[in-house]
Amino acid sequence: MTGAIASFSSMAVAGRELSLTHDTFEIMMYRSIVGFFTVAVVLTVTGNWTQVSTERLGLHAIRNTLHFTGQNLWFYALAVAPLAQVFALEFTQPLWVILLSPLFLKERLTPLKIVAALIGFAGVLIVTRPGSAPLSPGLVTAALSAIFFAFTTITTKKLTRFASIGCIVFWLTAMQAVLGAVAAGFDGQVSLPNATTAPYLVLVGLAGLLAHFCITNALAIAPATVVIPFDFARLPTIAVVGMILYHEPIDHWVLIGAAIIFSGIFLNTWSENRSNLATTSNMSRTK
Repeated sequence: MTGAIASFSSMAVAGRELSLTHDTFEIMMYRSIVGFFTVAVVLTVTGNWTQVSTERLGLHAIRNTLHFTGQNLWFYALAVAPLAQVFALEFTQPLWVILLSPLFLKERLTPLKIVAALIGFAGVLIVTRPGSAPLSPGLVTAALSAIFFAFTTITTKKLTRFASIGCIVFWLTAMQAVLGAVAAGFDGQVSLPNATTAPYLVLVGLAGLLAHFCITNALAIAPATVVIPFDFARLPTIAVVGMILYHEPIDHWVLIGAAIIFSGIFLNTWSENRSNLATTSNMSRTK
């Protein structure tokens, strides 16, 4: 999880720096190109090109369009809002998954999940404090990115029934490179990388892949109730980074609200783990 925290934080800083030269579509295009060639090399070295198939290509397209939209909103928010606020609102993604899963995955919405979601959204109100000041575009886009990331999670869960991780990531980078190129070139102007932005573009591309690799491995070797608290360390980390690099004040209301959001997420994760353990225990008794 230390690798994931470092990757997400470095990607946020790189995104902020790139926003001075490139728009979000260009950032996504170059990020996806870097990711595509990285995935291609990994598939070649490991001999896993057979994993890549065109089955459910339409679902891949829906998933990647949703993620492309959410990622563009996230990069825009990084450029115009304090980093800590962006990360705090990004943490609401699991709460949206809780509410949307019954509609799209036919999962049961239990009373405990409802309580977890309500706790989380109480934290959102503390972070945004509506009425204390007009909602900035950065906060709105950060919140919207979490919703699109939630839809991405749901469609990814559907895809994992038919496709391997290698296949999903291949089509992710390939399709988003095309989406980025079309969107970036829509106005007829595309800023090319220069000596200053090229390293940041490579960093964004590699950090995104590394972050998800680290989280996947962390979940494979440790319970989610252990992994999630470590993931939450991203918030104070990026708050300190924002203070040092961009002189952003550490807002105690953001930290309090984020802690409440985290408690709702943790409650849901804890209840899911307890339910899974009970199911496993009952199955072992019946054997």
